[in-house]
Amino acid sequence: MSGLWDSRPSSVADQISTSFEPYHRGHDGIHGDNLIPGESGTVAMTGDNEEIDIDITASQKMISAMSGSLLTSLLVTPLDVVRVRLQSQPPQSPLTAIRKAAITSSQTFGTRPSNLGITACCREVFFTSGTTSDGCVAAPRISAIEGVECAVEEVQRKTFNSTFDGMRKIARNEGITTLWRGLSPTLVMTVPSNIIYFTGYDWLRFNNQSPINRTFHDDYAPLAAGASARTIAAAVVSPIEMFRTRMQASQATGGAHFSETVKSVGEMVSLHGYASLWRGLTLTLWRDVPFSGIYWWGYESIRGAMTDARERGRGRTYDRNTSRGQLRTRSQSRENHTATFLDSFVAGATSGAVASILTMPFDVGKTRRQLFQQPGKTAAGVGKALAPEEQSMPRFLMHIFKEEGIGGLWRGWVARTLKVAPACAIMISCYEVGKRAFRSVNVKAERKRGTE
Repeated sequence: MSGLWDSRPSSVADQISTSFEPYHRGHDGIHGDNLIPGESGTVAMTGDNEEIDIDITASQKMISAMSGSLLTSLLVTPLDVVRVRLQSQPPQSPLTAIRKAAITSSQTFGTRPSNLGITACCREVFFTSGTTSDGCVAAPRISAIEGVECAVEEVQRKTFNSTFDGMRKIARNEGITTLWRGLSPTLVMTVPSNIIYFTGYDWLRFNNQSPINRTFHDDYAPLAAGASARTIAAAVVSPIEMFRTRMQASQATGGAHFSETVKSVGEMVSLHGYASLWRGLTLTLWRDVPFSGIYWWGYESIRGAMTDARERGRGRTYDRNTSRGQLRTRSQSRENHTATFLDSFVAGATSGAVASILTMPFDVGKTRRQLFQQPGKTAAGVGKALAPEEQSMPRFLMHIFKEEGIGGLWRGWVARTLKVAPACAIMISCYEVGKRAFRSVNVKAERKRGTE
């Protein structure tokens, strides 16, 4: 078969070509230039050796994307909850946090006796001030002090030192179901978002009518297609993501977190209008657009390299007269379901992890801006000075860098990477395997009709 990996005898190549002959660029296995716009297909042979186009319909792509979205959301939502808590956690030393809790607890008593400490389990904690430093000492607890909150325990309970520490404390102190808080809006957001994202990417990347497919070289088309598809998807679901982020950050128990979030969002809309629902969209795009470009470029590069290695292992050599993308696509169209899953999983996880780390500062900025409670105007109608969260994205990120250092821009990166890498792997592998399964079903149906 002309233009394929050519080291095998022509008879073998001819046998292969009777099974699949996909179009030159689509990993859907598109064949020919006359397919229905926006749909992709492969080729089956009828009993009379007549080629017919087998389409993967848009609805089949949507079902594949939906199945991946459901599974991904169930598995990675706990990591997303911890990530939001870590990023919204104020940066402060344990001593500062304890002293703040002590002040809050003591306000209900008015003036405290000079010898009143803070109850900390079985000890009394007293703060001391010196000329050079502050400190705290503890003495055995003599009697219970009713109404005073155990400040030390409270601070330790709400302070997360790592991703796994956060998961443990949330499950122990708030209930294990809290780790799936926000799952409902996550599903409401993720399912339509991924349908738009993945089917949109396929169309932009592989359809003959796509301006990206016509304008960009095959090596750079994934960058442009991924960024464009993500921009559209993010704009559609941004209000839902705002609601989900606030719900996950809420520390209310039981069903109060939902009503608290609804009330908070309602107050925000009444004060600042419906446009506030898209607050953080700019930062979301700053995070998701480069993420998607890096992800898809990395995914296709890694999976293409795995395909090249498999072809070399089969003894096939590269024909320079045919584009590498065409050869990779033809090889991938012959893979079984296991190979499709493994290649997609490895490529998706690796590319997703790299893209997640590189775009982490924008994720921190987006989360903090969405959680920010924007103050109203004064009675005189004069607005207060802009808070850091209300400034432009570069200035806000620079503020975080000055106040917290480089670590502040990558706060929660472990939780996000642990979420994003498997999420990308599960999502893309489910999507690719789902399309592969639908393609097989369509091929069998066409062959059956061809023999009747």
